[in-house]
Amino acid sequence: MAESFGVDAERYDRARPPYPGALVRRIAAASPGPDVLDVGCGTGIEARQFQAAGCTVLGVDPDERMARFARRSGVEVEVAAFEDWDPADRTFDAVIAGQAWHWVDPVAGPVKAAQVLRPGGLLAVFAHVFEPPPPIAEAFAAVYRQVVPDSPFNGRPPKQALDIYQAMFTTFADAIRKAGEFSDPERWRFDGKRSYTRDEWLDLLPTTGGLTRLPADRQAEVLAGVGDAIDAIGGGFTMPCTTLAVAAARTGALRR
Repeated sequence: MAESFGVDAERYDRARPPYPGALVRRIAAASPGPDVLDVGCGTGIEARQFQAAGCTVLGVDPDERMARFARRSGVEVEVAAFEDWDPADRTFDAVIAGQAWHWVDPVAGPVKAAQVLRPGGLLAVFAHVFEPPPPIAEAFAAVYRQVVPDSPFNGRPPKQALDIYQAMFTTFADAIRKAGEFSDPERWRFDGKRSYTRDEWLDLLPTTGGLTRLPADRQAEVLAGVGDAIDAIGGGFTMPCTTLAVAAARTGALRR
């Protein structure tokens, strides 16, 4: 699934939201210098934000289609899974990952980050949490169960997205701590809201992991069901959009 998002890189870049400016500024300020490695950079959404903040960014992504789009937008990208990527003795002031760290091996990832970070360098991983209104979330679940009856999460009780992501970020922090190469991880949270029209939400949904690999006809069924639910509540909605982050500084001398 990690390599399925490039099926429509243009849509992904158009529909996925940027990260809070306060997050970008906080990472840039905590980093000892401007050199940033962006793990799972995708189409370059966060990379361009860090470039605008004065950073020099190198992206790493396993999907050549995503990398090709990012390069066209002005981001240098090397194609590889982070765990297998060869840094060629290069080091960085910050390693970041936006909406991507859950695709990285939880043990190997922090160790690899420590290997390429300069002393005092920052590892910062972050992600958005979307919480659409209950009628929209319930409509998606219902139509998804109908269209994809063998889904691995079919029939499970619903959970709040924020609860799921908070648990995931606890796992990230624990793995970083266990690597033994970082200061105690800090947890950051940025709260906001985003408004979506029917068309904007249906543009975003196909960029999410549950839909990227569906055949076009099944994807269309899911989108139609969700679209009907949005129409029923007036054609649009505003929802909380929380961005969670875990950050830790590299301790000790550079290890070779």
